[in-house]
Amino acid sequence: MDKLIDKLVDNRWFMKAVALVLALLLFDAVYDGSDKSGEVNVPGDQDTELIEDVPVKSYYDTDNLVVTGVPDTVDVRVSGPKSHVQIAKTQRDFEVYVNLSDAEVGEKQVRILVRDISDRLDVTVDPLYATVSIQEKVTKEFKVEPEFNQSLLGDGFTSGAPSVKPETVKITGAKDVVDRISYVKAALDVKGPIEESVTGAASIRVLDRDMNKLNVAVDPETVEVTVSVKSLAKTVPIDVVRKGSLPSGVTLNSIDLDTAEARITGSEEALGQTERVRVEIDLGKITKDGVQTLPVIIPDGITSVDPKTVEASVDVTAESQEDQEDAGSEAEEDEAETATPPAEETEKDETKTFSNLPIDLTGAAEGYTAAFADGSGRTNLSVQGPVGVVNGLGSADFNIFVDASSLSEGEHDVPVKVTGPDNVSWKLSRETVKVSITKNNEEA
Repeated sequence: MDKLIDKLVDNRWFMKAVALVLALLLFDAVYDGSDKSGEVNVPGDQDTELIEDVPVKSYYDTDNLVVTGVPDTVDVRVSGPKSHVQIAKTQRDFEVYVNLSDAEVGEKQVRILVRDISDRLDVTVDPLYATVSIQEKVTKEFKVEPEFNQSLLGDGFTSGAPSVKPETVKITGAKDVVDRISYVKAALDVKGPIEESVTGAASIRVLDRDMNKLNVAVDPETVEVTVSVKSLAKTVPIDVVRKGSLPSGVTLNSIDLDTAEARITGSEEALGQTERVRVEIDLGKITKDGVQTLPVIIPDGITSVDPKTVEASVDVTAESQEDQEDAGSEAEEDEAETATPPAEETEKDETKTFSNLPIDLTGAAEGYTAAFADGSGRTNLSVQGPVGVVNGLGSADFNIFVDASSLSEGEHDVPVKVTGPDNVSWKLSRETVKVSITKNNEEA
């Protein structure tokens, strides 16, 4: 027997066979074919992690249905072997979803599911259930209402009604949501001040009657809004209106303004009726050459003027006392020697009418407001005098006004006053106007 064993041990092929059998037995003891290489479970090496804000997918008939109520994200808590927990947390390659493939129209509670995650992990979803509303999907066409913030307009500019292109959009959503649509607006988002026409893209906002935004799909999502802008300003000449009479011995040679025009802004109606503005100079206070700062006077309806004041250079000739006495003596002699010329040799009178002249309303007491009660602060003025004088006159040579300084609260018939050149006469088409005096509201 010993010889047989020795013989087998000495046999090279026998020893190879024994080595192969031992290797197979050893491999079978170590290798588990059902186990995965990465799933070595070390006893006690467990972990738990919370994976936050995991997106939720919904599976349903998207062509015909609209589903609401499914949360956008959920929190997923995983427990198990630490290596598996860390893989799930870092890779987030699992899917959280709700299956509504066979769902019918209505409201129901569905479970939020998880798949494609290791079966060696315990998984908890928060929230676990969701109450969803399943509704019929509808598409309707709505007219877009363009919007524009008027406060963005520059001073002295106005805009027309904004236009939109395309004028309608298609809106898709749940039937009950689409039925709640009251407004489809597109607001042009631009920076001010705006002083020219502007066109830009505007996003569509879909709102219910309480101005709450609705969750719907809009096609297209943006539209083109155009706003036409025009100026409410124009440039007009500045007239010099002379008031009063020069002191004795003073002759006015010229009055020159540092600027001849002003830019005015106001309503379209007021601009259409305003062809000039004026400054007033008191001749009675002029005794020598000088420069005066005069405010530019604007009529009702004009909101601003630029410049607000102008510099008037006054050039005069002042006679000495002796010159005045000599001139007075010569005048008396000439008057005594001069006979009244025949009627046919005197200069004929001319009549000229200025229409629709503004009446200035001045002098309202502090704390009160004066206004024309009949809504019209204008009148016609007929001027009569020598032909050469009348033909050289303009509307700016006359100041038409109403003095409200002595009026109490209420309505009053007030005479219209006129100041103008001394060598002509005039007549108003309206001798009186009705003026309303109201007390200003005091703030608490």
